[in-house]
This record gives sequence, structure tokens and C-alpha cells, in this order.
Amino acid sequence: MAYTDRVKQILSWYPSDSPGTLTNLARLLNHGTLAGTGKLVILPVDQGFEHGPARSFGPNPAGYDPDYHAQLAIESGCNAYAAPLGFLEAVAGKLQGEIPLILKVNNSDSLAKTAAPMSAVTSSVKDAVRLGCVAVGYTIYPGSAARNEQYEDLRDIIAEAKSYGLPTVLWAYPRGALSKEGETAIDVVAYAAQISAQLGAHIIKVKPPTDFLEQAEAKKAFEKANISTKTLADRVREVVRSAFNGKRIVIFSGGESKETSALIDDIRQIHQGGGFGSIMGRNAFQRPHAESIKLLKDVMNIFAGK
Repeated sequence: MAYTDRVKQILSWYPSDSPGTLTNLARLLNHGTLAGTGKLVILPVDQGFEHGPARSFGPNPAGYDPDYHAQLAIESGCNAYAAPLGFLEAVAGKLQGEIPLILKVNNSDSLAKTAAPMSAVTSSVKDAVRLGCVAVGYTIYPGSAARNEQYEDLRDIIAEAKSYGLPTVLWAYPRGALSKEGETAIDVVAYAAQISAQLGAHIIKVKPPTDFLEQAEAKKAFEKANISTKTLADRVREVVRSAFNGKRIVIFSGGESKETSALIDDIRQIHQGGGFGSIMGRNAFQRPHAESIKLLKDVMNIFAGK
């Protein structure tokens, strides 16, 4: 398809990147139902690794099969499908470019309880190239005592990915020296978005921020600048602004499973706040197939302004 003015504008925000990296970023923006709009809805399925098979796939047993998720992403019109190495190796040779793939190169599991949260690097940039992926994904935990190692590993992964023409999608989930409520506080999530942009991420994934301020100094700054945090749309607007004044793509996770009406309301507010889209896993694939397709299509319609 011909590039829209919006896609051209977004690509112009990454002037240091190679034609190869920009081409793969464009492939993400020009695929699926939202092609050309500058919006993204991505299906991520790393939950089996992160939370275990029964917790992830028990509600919809079809999800134990890697083929199910890839076909769900295709049938619903997603921009891309993201997963760890094993799931992508099970499907990439069958898909042959039918949907853009994102390799999640680091993962954690819920069996170990550590004081310094950190995901292990479980695959490589070369794996992503071998599997025909358009991007790599990586998780950081701002606030963790292990953040330095995470940031340094990410530096090397981004540099290698760029050498192959691959952009990076960064999961930024604050954890560690924060209260549980503070992990999704507006000041903390906005800070995580800024850190992600400074580290060189092309696409930043964060959780929807709550109306809570974790840091005393940040609270003073928010009050002095009169930054509104009352609605989710207000908070999304501040998170997007924190990622280079909206010149980095910021998408929001669907989070834990919730009722459809509440989820759709969140999506509307994310759209109103200028969010670039959603990366929705459990809320999609844990529903029955027909319901999953309808939900993802409804979400895409909201981001398309319908």
C-alpha cells in the first residue's frame, strides 16, 4: 500500500535509523486492519513463559497450541504477533510473512521470587533475523536493583538489531524499589516511558497508568506544572508526552483479564489521550475464539476513530 502522510510523519521521527530499520517499522504500521493509520494493535503471547500454561491457556484450551495464536492475530487483523522463541519457531516457517512477527528476546518466569527483578535473555537478534521477524522485543524493570545490567544488555541488543535493520519494542514495567501501587503510578509510568525513549526504543509498551503519584518530588512537580491526572485519557496524554513529546510510539498493555465493557472503556480513553494503540494478550486469547475476534476488531475500530 502507498504510505500515508501519518506513516511518513512517524518514520520522520527516527532520522538516525537505517533504511532497513525504517522499512521494518513501516511494515508494522502498514499491516492489518489499522494499516496506514499510525495505530497498532499487537497480539503478544509470552504469558505461558511468564505465568505458566494453566494460568495462561486454561480459560481457552485452544491456546496451548502455538498455531492458534498466530492464526488469531491474522484473522483479527492485528499489526503483528509477538512471542518468545519457542512459539515463533513453531509457526514462522508456516506463515512465511503472512503477519509481521516480533521475537521477545528476554523472558522471566513466576517460579522464582527474586529481590531484584530481571528477565533472562532467552534468544538472540540472529534468531529474529532467521525467523523473518520485523522487530525484537525486550523487557526492562525500571526500579529494579538489576536495572543497570538490563539497560546495558538492551544497549547491545538495540545496536545489534539496528545492524540487521530491526527496530526494538520495549516492554517497560517498573518494579523493585516501589510500592505495589507505585508500579502503575502516573509519575512512574511516565518516567519509564522517558527512560525507554532515552535508551533507544522505537516502540514503547507500558501499562495504563493509575491516578496515583509514587514519588514525593514528582508529586510536587505535577502540582506545580498543573498536570491533570484525573482521567485515564489525561494520564495517557502525559505518558505519551513523556516519550519525546509524542515522537515515540507508545502503546498500552491490556493487563489482567477484565470485563469487556471496562476494557473497551479503557481503550476509548487510551485513544482519546493520544495513545498509539494496544498490545493485548490475555484479554484477547483467553476468551472463546469468536469473542476474541470481535473484541480485537472492536478495539481496532476505536483506534481507527470509528
